[in-house]
Order: sequence, then structure tokens, then C-alpha cells
Amino acid sequence: MSTRARILEVAAGLVAASPDGDVSTRAVCEAAQVGAPALYRYFGDKEGLLSAVVDHGFDAYLATKRERDQSTDPVQDLRQGWDSHVDFALRNPNLYRLMNSPAMRTPPASALEAHRILTRDLERAAARGRLLVAPELAAQMIMSANVGVALMLVARPATFSDPTASQRVRDAVHAAVLTPDATDAGVADTAAPFAAVAVPSTAATLSALLRQSHGAGLSTAEAALMTEWLDRVSNTQSDPGPRG
Repeated sequence: MSTRARILEVAAGLVAASPDGDVSTRAVCEAAQVGAPALYRYFGDKEGLLSAVVDHGFDAYLATKRERDQSTDPVQDLRQGWDSHVDFALRNPNLYRLMNSPAMRTPPASALEAHRILTRDLERAAARGRLLVAPELAAQMIMSANVGVALMLVARPATFSDPTASQRVRDAVHAAVLTPDATDAGVADTAAPFAAVAVPSTAATLSALLRQSHGAGLSTAEAALMTEWLDRVSNTQSDPGPRG
């Protein structure tokens, strides 16, 4: 095992065992039997070390997403992605808190990759006409809610003890960004009028298809302007009108 790998493994173990998820570089150096210069040479500083620990621990979780079959239903992938995210947080509470700590001034690479994977699934959903808003906005809405739920379950388990809370929040957020499924019970009673849903959904679909086709014959400037217009339309909150 290389020196860098040994430092990472030791640091990850100390983070997992720590009452608050924090570790000192001195403790890591002593446990790994290396001098401070070696740690700083490989990781730069404590923040760099902790960021590497997060990426190291999150890598196995992301591997399942990287290798996933792209022919699967993107909407189902979104549901499973939410659930697997929460499951990872519950199994690795200290690592997850560290990943989302305000002390991490630079987001770990794993957090950025997770966001890119989510956006990719949303782009696939948009291309199939299933998205009500642009993928980038939908990704921000879903990720912020997913992380918020996971952090509350990890940090305040006594308060957030309902085992169905995560799925309820997931379904509520997905209902705000995904078109109603014709097979869902109660859609006819709860869905907005068709026109109110169709316009932003169609704009999101066209925007996704335009990105996939790399401009569809438009110049770079034209494609950028068209994408901006479509995203603006798709992100506009439509007024469903008065309800009886």
C-alpha cells in the first residue's frame, strides 16, 4: 500500500470513529506513522485531506451510478438515486456530514460528480417529455431537498424518526419538477390544466433535445440564445387558473 493510500485509509477510519466526525492532522500522522510533511505533500492541508477522504468513501457509491445502464427509465432512476443517496448518508453519517460541512470551502469532487449524474438523468427525463422545468433548475431543487432530508436524518434521528419521511419529501419534490404520470392515482383531480403543464414541459423537452443534438444546425450563438429562451419558458411558474 502506498503512503498516500495508507494516510487516506487511516484518516477515513478516524473520521468514522470520531464522535463529531472531525480529526486532527496530528492524529492522522501518528496513526499512519508518517511525518506531517508527507501528509501535506500529498494533500496540501487538512481541508485537502478531508476532501480526499470524502471522495475515497463516496467512490463506491458513485461507481454504481457511473456503471448504470442508460437504457433504464430516467424517472425510476431519479427515485432510486434519491433513496440510495439517503441510504449512503445513514450508513456513513460522519462522512456525509463532513461532505456537506460549511468548513469544506471547496466542494469535494464526489459532490460535484453526484450533481452531474443527477443532471444527466434529468436531461434524459426532459428528452422524454417528463420534465416541467429545465434540468439545471430541477437538479438544484432535488439535490437541495435530498441533502436536507439526509442531513436531518443523520443529525437529528430522534426528531426525524418517521421512516416514510424521505419518500414523502422525494415524491413531493418530484411532483414539482416532473410531469404527472398518467398511471398515477388522482392525477385527474390534482394536476394543473393541460396547457399550464404542457408549455413549460415542452420547452424543457426542446431544450434537452437541442443540447443532445449539439445545436441542430444552429450556430453556437443561436443555440445558446435558443437554449436560454427555452429554459426561461420552462422555468416560468404557470398560473393554473382558478380552482373550483
